[in-house]
Amino acid sequence: MTWLITGGAGFIGAHVVRTMLAAGESVAVYDDLSTGDAGRVPEGVPFVKGSVLDGELLRHTLSDLRISGVVHLAAKKQVAESVERPLYYYRENVHGLQTLLGAAAGTGVQHFLFSSSAAVYGMPDVNLVTEDTPCAPINPYGETKLAGEWMVRAAGAAHGMTTASLRYFNVAGAADEQLADTGVFNLIPMVFEKLTAGAAPVIFGDDYDTEDGTCVRDFIHVEDIASAHLAAARALTSRAPGSALTVNIGRGEGVSVREMIELIGEVTGYGADAAPVSAARRAGDPARVVAAADRIRTEFGWSARHDARAMVESAWAGWCLRHPEARR
Repeated sequence: MTWLITGGAGFIGAHVVRTMLAAGESVAVYDDLSTGDAGRVPEGVPFVKGSVLDGELLRHTLSDLRISGVVHLAAKKQVAESVERPLYYYRENVHGLQTLLGAAAGTGVQHFLFSSSAAVYGMPDVNLVTEDTPCAPINPYGETKLAGEWMVRAAGAAHGMTTASLRYFNVAGAADEQLADTGVFNLIPMVFEKLTAGAAPVIFGDDYDTEDGTCVRDFIHVEDIASAHLAAARALTSRAPGSALTVNIGRGEGVSVREMIELIGEVTGYGADAAPVSAARRAGDPARVVAAADRIRTEFGWSARHDARAMVESAWAGWCLRHPEARR
């Protein structure tokens, strides 16, 4: 069978493509290249440039490439932008998914794997977030992901597709320098950017009810994200038609913002120069969001392999490839 990976030229998508190829799976890539890079698509892998809003092109692609399963990663994913442009996010993430599911159902796709997010939980007041923790997203991005989960589950039940929704926690790292994330939207690259510019990293809020007063997050290596997709995709092929599953992808271990910045200082060689300054809390930042990772271990036989240091080291190698002046 062949898997179509939407968003397969993006940061996470490119890792999923490489991992599935290395495991002997047949894959193809569909990406509009709005944030992806066609150079990330390995030679010999079929590639179609297109939007998930283009139903006709999706139907032709799924039919012509004889696609049996879809791994849907293509989405808009910046929280702040989603607040500023909610209708854009609903169009791209919800209507785009609806269009893709319609094409998949119409061409006999049997399996559908959906890229979701821990953003569906909002601000959970629990030590470990399980898949049964109530979902209460606090921004349009999280809302589109939760709506997407509902749509995937309903479409799968109605059309006999096995489906799974994977809720990512804080993705970091890179499999190699060439696949590193080029965006500066998450903590690790934001700290890299500050250090490279000779500025102090910023902690938004140091008075939370946590051990050191800063937010605690579950950071997960992108290679682990990719291997989880492989495990999930293979598991779907043996599940009953119409069945659905939702799982967290995390390590089940929390790292505070302050701890992560200290680790970045060690790895990069900036040491004391990485000493942070504190600023006011950002609206909507929960004190602690750490995954319970038991269900994915039970259902798919998967667990994370990489620790926080491996994430920082691999991300730093990719940063220095693009910013050689940053290396010490």
